[in-house]
Amino acid sequence: MAEKKLIDLYPYKVEDKEPLFLLFKRAKGHIYEGQWRMIGGKVNPGETYWQAALRELKEETELVPKLFWSVPSLNRFYEHRTDKILTIPAFAAELNAKNSIKLNSEHSTFEWFTLQKALEVIIWPEQKRLLKLVHNIVTSDQILDDWLIKNF
Repeated sequence: MAEKKLIDLYPYKVEDKEPLFLLFKRAKGHIYEGQWRMIGGKVNPGETYWQAALRELKEETELVPKLFWSVPSLNRFYEHRTDKILTIPAFAAELNAKNSIKLNSEHSTFEWFTLQKALEVIIWPEQKRLLKLVHNIVTSDQILDDWLIKNF
């Protein structure tokens, strides 16, 4: 069986110098039903991790980011059903605040959250940690050029 390759993507917009995170409530009948989550998904054969993150953003919102970067950390956890330790790269996408979002069937609704509110609704500890990291990097204006993914 091929190794499962996944991505996490943290979409945000900046208003009054404060990042607001776009989170989605998972729809009935889908994995993680009823949970608030950022964008996550599988990497297709022949696709890089960053290409998968962009594709998932487009599929789930119909948006293209104005800034797209690799978060300098990983989401790691143990999946008991497969007895595997999953290592998932994380990405961040700054969105234009004026763009309208068109959800696909995987989600029932979406909302923009401050960091504090996002931490109250996100369940997974590593996702909370990555939200804090993205927030800290954005608010300190410390997105390194090496992390930027250009020409997408």
